[in-house]
Amino acid sequence: MNRTMITATNTLTQLQKQMDIVSHNMANIDTTGFKRREASFTDLLFQQFNNQRNANAEVNRLTPNGIRQGVGAKLAQSQIVMTQGSIKQTDRPLDLAFTGEGQYFRVLEQGENGTNVRYTRDGAFYITPLSADEVMLVTGKGYPVLDENNNPITIRVPVKEYQVTENGRFIAMMENGTTSEFNLGVVLVKKPQFLEQKGDNLLGLPENFADLNVAENEILTELNGPLREQITMQQRALEQSNVEMSKEMTELMNLQRSYQFQSRSISIADQMMGLVNGIR
Repeated sequence: MNRTMITATNTLTQLQKQMDIVSHNMANIDTTGFKRREASFTDLLFQQFNNQRNANAEVNRLTPNGIRQGVGAKLAQSQIVMTQGSIKQTDRPLDLAFTGEGQYFRVLEQGENGTNVRYTRDGAFYITPLSADEVMLVTGKGYPVLDENNNPITIRVPVKEYQVTENGRFIAMMENGTTSEFNLGVVLVKKPQFLEQKGDNLLGLPENFADLNVAENEILTELNGPLREQITMQQRALEQSNVEMSKEMTELMNLQRSYQFQSRSISIADQMMGLVNGIR
């Protein structure tokens, strides 16, 4: 097969993956706390053909020695962009928004493979009943919100009011004048490229994390004890996604042109092969 066709085909498959990433960003433009992903490319393996066997024959050469022939490009990395989204006031006491980059709530996902700690910026929390006199703090999808000890936050009822301090102290004020206080579980993500999207606006460590030879504390830090002073949180507000539609549309248009260029390369290579095969 013509090498041009191989190179273009390899690049087309990778461009399709980037299109999927851009489409996913655009689909989540209204998702609370969503962080867009950005793709980066790198060259695949290439071959170099030297013009001269003897390097001395290339004395006074003005252009680089040899001819490099590649086989296309590949998607090197899809990294989360951690920039802060805009804050929207809701006046709902269980709506919380981080005002600092890289901070995530800890929640408990109960799936087919057991229970796992996940991370989210979506602070739209709700109360679900556990019994006649006890409720639990959960996300919009029903996942329990964890405290600093990774325990679900359960509260005795009836509750008169909920208050949350700037450093993540959750206070339930009872009708009898007593209070129940919890420190919300918060982590600071330092290396977001190691996290995977787990669905339902949740992030988590990859399944092959043990094979990466990276310590968990290098990827994220639990903001407990004195570190809780780093937490910056706002009650009665939600963080919007950091997706900019104009930027994503521009990226999509550039991708479309690149896709058309690679497709045209295949068509031209096919025509060239037809001409060669038609020579008698």
